Amino acid sequence: MVVLGLVIAAIGGFTHGSILGGIIAGLGAIPACYGMWKGIQQETQGTLAMSVGAVLLALGVGGVLILLRFVDWLR
Repeated sequence: MVVLGLVIAAIGGFTHGSILGGIIAGLGAIPACYGMWKGIQQETQGTLAMSVGAVLLALGVGGVLILLRFVDWLR
């Protein structure tokens, strides 16, 4: 979902950002949170670490894309 959000943002230009791309990228945190929950249940650090990284990546990319769109509106 993060990649799909980046593709949507690339269509309009990365410097302009994209609210739709940011939302889709942010929604990528949902399956990653499920992966975190499974990692906690199975008590495996590898699954948990990958899922935490995926959550942070999804929320970070989504936030940056939305922030870039707001900055573009203000210019």
